[in-house]
Amino acid sequence: MTRIGLIGCGMWGRNLARNLAALGCLAAVADRHTDRADAFAAEFGTDSRSVDDLLTGDGLDGVVVASAAPTHAELACRALASGRHVYVEKPFAMTLEEAETMAAAASVNGRQLMVGHLIRHHDAFCELQEQVAAGVIGELRHVTANRLAMGRIRATESVIHDLCPHDLSLILALMGEAPTDLACNGASHVTAGMPDMLSTFFRFAGGRSASMTTSWMCPYKEHRLTVTGTTGSIVFDDTRPWDEKLTLYRDSIEGDGDIFTINRSRPLYLPVAEAEPLKQEMQAFITSCETGKAALTGIEDALAVQQVLHQMIECYTEFGHHGPQDAAAPHGA
Repeated sequence: MTRIGLIGCGMWGRNLARNLAALGCLAAVADRHTDRADAFAAEFGTDSRSVDDLLTGDGLDGVVVASAAPTHAELACRALASGRHVYVEKPFAMTLEEAETMAAAASVNGRQLMVGHLIRHHDAFCELQEQVAAGVIGELRHVTANRLAMGRIRATESVIHDLCPHDLSLILALMGEAPTDLACNGASHVTAGMPDMLSTFFRFAGGRSASMTTSWMCPYKEHRLTVTGTTGSIVFDDTRPWDEKLTLYRDSIEGDGDIFTINRSRPLYLPVAEAEPLKQEMQAFITSCETGKAALTGIEDALAVQQVLHQMIECYTEFGHHGPQDAAAPHGA
């Protein structure tokens, strides 16, 4: 049986622990707050260890890192050096340099390194990919991604690190390559220098494009991905019930000189099997530990996303820095 240790007993760590326990692979938990680790151990019927013991002790095949984002690189490298396969929750790293160091550690130690880009493991997105690949909406032209909600705001990372990796991973998977260029514009209204809302436009080869809007200051929740082709669109709305998460639109635009006719069609819901994406993601990590083969969101996916995040941070810092909190006000003002 594959034995997995979990570092980070917070809100998301609970979801990871629940799924690892359900899969019969949760062997130990750790947290810098030992009372949290003890509570998790009692709840999920496993051992509580110190972080150091979990990283260097015996009896584990893999380690799941779900601690605070600034600790990811150090913990992942230590776990890899001890011979464990590693899964790191997003954001994978805070900088491209950290990500490259983690990748090098995985290579040197011959271990698999996986990133938590959860929606890549969502059956609705997998079905969307299949529909696009089959040419159901013609040639892919544009992807629109909106990820909006109220909170959870952090002082140690911005929406670039917290929200953008999800949709950026989806966009890159659909496009099959990195953007040729991008432009960012956003604002920091809560923590100076940390954008809490951001709009990004990407250009890809062949005239294709994508846009991504993220905010954790929005009064309503929206997790929507719209993929537009030459003969239709598919919308993945993760806030909808399972039988309405994926919708196919066959609308078309016909031009005759200066006159354009829009032909609307009745939306069609595409069937998607109901399953918990996080459980499927944890199973993918377990399989990677057992086989030694890269998972769907392995190191290549992690680095591809981190490289674009790096460009976004540079662009925001140089051109897109706006908002009354950017220059003066402290966190929480």
